[in-house]
Amino acid sequence: MKQQPTAIDANPSDRSSLRFDVVAGLTAAAVVLPKAMAYATVAGLPVAVGLYTAFVPMVLYALLGTSRVLSVSSTTTLAILAGTQLGLAVPDGDPSRLVTATATLTALVGAMLVLARLLHLGFVANFISTPVLTGFKAGIGLVIVLDQVPKLLGIHIAKQGFFLDLASVVQHVPDTSLLTLAVAAVTFAVLVGMERLWPHSPAPLVAVGGAIAASWFFGLKALGVSTVGLIPQGFPSLTLPDLALIEQLVPGALGIALMSFTETIAAGRAFARPADPRIDANRELIATGAANLGGALFGAMPAGGGTSQTAVVLSAGGRSQKASLVTAATALATMLLLAPILGLLPHATLAAVVIVYSVGLIQPREFRAIRNVRTMEFRWALIACAGVLVFGTLKGIVVAIIVSMIGLASQVAAPRVHVIGRKRGADVLRPLAPEHPDDETFEGLLIVRPEGRLFFVNAQTVTEQIGALVAQHRPRVLAVDLSRVPDIEYSALQALMEGERRVTESGVAVWLVGLNPGVLEVVRNSGLDQRLGRERMLFNARAAIERYQALPKAGGRAPQA
Repeated sequence: MKQQPTAIDANPSDRSSLRFDVVAGLTAAAVVLPKAMAYATVAGLPVAVGLYTAFVPMVLYALLGTSRVLSVSSTTTLAILAGTQLGLAVPDGDPSRLVTATATLTALVGAMLVLARLLHLGFVANFISTPVLTGFKAGIGLVIVLDQVPKLLGIHIAKQGFFLDLASVVQHVPDTSLLTLAVAAVTFAVLVGMERLWPHSPAPLVAVGGAIAASWFFGLKALGVSTVGLIPQGFPSLTLPDLALIEQLVPGALGIALMSFTETIAAGRAFARPADPRIDANRELIATGAANLGGALFGAMPAGGGTSQTAVVLSAGGRSQKASLVTAATALATMLLLAPILGLLPHATLAAVVIVYSVGLIQPREFRAIRNVRTMEFRWALIACAGVLVFGTLKGIVVAIIVSMIGLASQVAAPRVHVIGRKRGADVLRPLAPEHPDDETFEGLLIVRPEGRLFFVNAQTVTEQIGALVAQHRPRVLAVDLSRVPDIEYSALQALMEGERRVTESGVAVWLVGLNPGVLEVVRNSGLDQRLGRERMLFNARAAIERYQALPKAGGRAPQA
């Protein structure tokens, strides 16, 4: 079996691609590194952890991943999820325990992703529906924004949950540090202004660099503006996970692993170009799993593919994962050379960076689009959003999955059963609908067409719908068109056989028409085909109409065999 090439290689014949990747990697670094440091503060971790996450995981994904341009490091969603779990594991915020807990959590995420690959669970990338994911991310966005507001205002609150925190922030507004607020306001102006004038610009680098310069020149720390403080200089030290924390961290790691993989697959597919290799979900599990396992050993927080930073790589001309290697090299250079300077960075600046790049999680347009198409899915999105705000981020994942499962169950539990008619003057069979009032039916013949797979969840509902239609139309012949049923499970088959027996005893002939190969095999294995005989199993609905029209009208009853 030929091994799939890694995405680190662009077109080998295009020697100029290296130049484009170097430019794209440096441009991405100007955006990714400040954001990575900011996301570390979202998780309640030192800013250096953000640099570590933009180094080791990015290198490992570049070597193993299937996307040519996907940039892997920390993301807003993963940061807030990790911060919530770490806050539960290390409630006192002890720095040494926090480092160990971070390594353990990240290693667990990586191990779960690799295990998912071994179990061929790549399909879980689609486990959360798009409307539910929209609501979940909106809730995450609101939580992150509120979490950063105290840093903008220079106040401190005790975190107790979204709504209590909101009330606490409002209560402490009079204690706002005007100088801290001014730093945040200038940062906002730089970020928003540059992004509008120059999309995908290195605005975070300009904002962070300007804030550091201002902090040094004006002595902002001495004036009461909180700064990052000492950042360890040099290569990240080796950190081993703590086995004693595994049991406590497993639930949170499971949710983070699911979200990491979901975001990675979504971003990878969104930015895949026609000539790029296919995004292999199972291969992505290995790549993201290895990225997290390797990152854990060097103090990184959980990582995944990011859409905004990948967009920067693509817009800057990146053609392969060499761009990510350049970004990672820049992160290493920053750790080795610029760590002391980064200590002057005000927390208000980082909070502004977080907010500007987190509000994108809140998509009112997407909510409106969902509502315009399907009201029920709009309700799911709202419930998922409320689940995060009410129950917290980690339990919000559970709420999102449960809502997705309920949504799936509601769709498969009540499949539609259509009454089929024929377009007048044409050989077109279609469901009867108010839009087609002139469609013709055939007196004494009722053609019903269930849609979708029939199994134990919906078998009773389908048979009840068919029974109600028989009672309403009182036909001589009931033709059950199974052409839209790809499969029928044993329980559904038993329900079908029992329904056929009851309808036949009531004096109505039952025909099965349009059976797909899989359904036909199940019917034959059950012996139902022998009970019906060849006369009551027809090729399609048109054949059923022709056979019915050839029957004698007298007697008011169709032959039973």
